[in-house]
Formats: sequence, C-alpha cells, structure tokens
Amino acid sequence: MSSLSIRNARKVYPNGTEVLKGINIDIADGQFLILVGGSGSGKSTLLNMIAGLEDISSGEIAIGNRVVNKLPPKDRDIAMVFQSYALYPSMTVRENIAFGLGVKKVPKAEQEATVKRVAETLQITHLLDRRPAQLSGGQRQRVAMGRALARKPSLFLFDEPLSNLDAKLRVEMRAEIKLMHQRLGTTIVYVTHDQIEAMTLGDRIAVMKDGVVQQFGSPQEIYDNPLNMFVAGFIGSPSMNFLRGKLLAHGAGSAFALEHAGEATLLPLPSSHASLAAWHDKEVVLGIRPEYVTDTVSARRSQTPDGYQPTEVDCTVEMAEPTGPDTLVFSWFNGTRITCRTHPRAAAMPGQTMTLAFDLSKAVLFDPATEQRLT
Repeated sequence: MSSLSIRNARKVYPNGTEVLKGINIDIADGQFLILVGGSGSGKSTLLNMIAGLEDISSGEIAIGNRVVNKLPPKDRDIAMVFQSYALYPSMTVRENIAFGLGVKKVPKAEQEATVKRVAETLQITHLLDRRPAQLSGGQRQRVAMGRALARKPSLFLFDEPLSNLDAKLRVEMRAEIKLMHQRLGTTIVYVTHDQIEAMTLGDRIAVMKDGVVQQFGSPQEIYDNPLNMFVAGFIGSPSMNFLRGKLLAHGAGSAFALEHAGEATLLPLPSSHASLAAWHDKEVVLGIRPEYVTDTVSARRSQTPDGYQPTEVDCTVEMAEPTGPDTLVFSWFNGTRITCRTHPRAAAMPGQTMTLAFDLSKAVLFDPATEQRLT
C-alpha cells in the first residue's frame, strides 16, 4: 500500500470553468479517505484525477513517493471500483476476477491462487462459476471489489460503489468494505454523497463544496467541531439544528436568547464559550445537534464539563417520529422547526407540552453573514 499526497490540485476546463480550486490532502499508508459532498462538489473529478482519468491543470498528486501527474492510469498502480460494477457479462466470476492478472501475464497457477484467496476474503467462493446476470447487486459489487483486490495495487479507488443498492444491502456492504479494510490494511479513497457512509467508513474525511475542501479531519472531529454551517449541516443524521437569535451578556459570560410561543428564555453558554463580548447584542446562529436537545431525564444522565447544567424549556410538540431506540420530537423555537432526540418513554404526543433540556456544552456559534464558526 501507499500514502497519498495532493498538493494545491486544480482542475480548469478549456471553457474556463474551475472545478477544483486548490485541493490539499494527505493520508498515510493504510488509511481510509472519504471524499464527501453534494452533486457538483468536485469529489468525483478529484477521484478521476487521482486515477489518471482526468488531467490535472496544476498542482501535484503523489502516490507513495512518486508524482503521478503525467502517468497514464495503467502505470499508477491503482485499482478502481465503479458504481456500475463494470463486469464483463460473458465471463464467469472467476474470469472477471482474474482478468487483470491475465492481461499482466501472471502465471496460471498464481492466478488461481489469487482468485481463491480473494473469493475467500469476500465470501464469494460459491459464486465463482456464475456469470454477472446470475448475481444480485451485492454479489456483483463483491465481484467488482474482488477484481480490484486481485491486483494488489498501491491504492484502491471507490466511486460511489453502493449507490445502486437498496438500503438494507447498503448497510451490509458498508460493513463488508470496513471489514475488508481492517483485514487487509488497504489504502482507500472512497467517494460518496452519503454522510452516513462517510462517518462509518472513513479514518479521514474531506468535506467538499464547490471545488473546495471545507474541512478535513477525522469523523468525530468534523462531527464535534465543524468549521462552518455547511459542514455542520451536511454531517450528521438528523442534521444539526440552526437557530438565529441574539447573543446577550449574562453575568460574566454570554447567553443565547431563545423564544417559543411568545415566551423568552436565556440559554447560558458554558465557560468554554469565552471571548464573545464583541458579539453581545448581535445576531448569531446557534448550532446544536438533536441529541443535545432532549428530555430532562436523559439530560440529567449525561455528564457536562465544568459543572455546566442544561437549561430546561417547556415547548409544544408539533410532531414525533419513533425510531426504536429513541424518538425524534419536533418543535418550534426562534421561528425555526428543530429536531430533538428523546427517550421513547419520555416523548410527548403532538399537541402536548413537554420539557426539553438544551445542553450547550457541545453547541457551536456561527457568524450569520459568513457562516463561519465563531467558537
């Protein structure tokens, strides 16, 4: 396997359209990198540049210690798994997996040993004599992965490989890919628009928008400490709540002004939100995840830093969505519907009143004009 280094990579098409605007990413040997973003973010273009399917306009891409800007795909020692599987329909599974080895004129005995090893790793030994038309979507995806694994490349590239599968199969295949990575220690670059795939699979995540990496870090770092409102809203399911309101002086610190059904409440910020005096009496955006707006019993079981206590607020429930382990409750604050994650037995029914606890120990504040993080 190999490390990957991307330095100030840009992609500009002949018509002047700039798709990638100076990408800088480094991952170590054996790491799992996720490129995540919406349509048009540039993630697939970046993957294609790593693969050599798209030319780089400027900057540098290095696999291991070798700059590959000018190398054709066949000389980059990569293997790619596509969304469409790209299997040869007239070949058996065995022949599909061995195809690249045959092109490289690997001896037959070695080909057979490799196919056996890969099939056992992906648990498709019983499928080796079938053709793609006789396989399910998940089985085809395993075969596509097997063909890539057979080559033992320096770098694996996955281009939205699970997007054609149904929800249950996506979960199963996600686990298969994660287990494969843990067993083999492969270096992987994986493109997806699905933030759940990003959070569950990656060692490192690059969140992309409009050809720019908005944030690069570990899944937990990005979840807990988003740098801007785009990242905060894109990562997490349900997504982060955003409330606009005034930041006021409160004792030696600050408090956020919360309003529900004409009643005003101050939410004191914990001591970690220091140096905000310049924003007093100004509008800010409070970002708070659903698990930090919860029922009072669940809130009291949680530990908060520095003795900070959540603020309890009565509200009217608009809607409730049971999910099994918890229930999502929806209510309105500051003119915005917010999502609250509560214990199933604590959730009130629509139209009823319940008390919610706002825990601001993990809340973040944003500048409403620039959408950049303040704290």
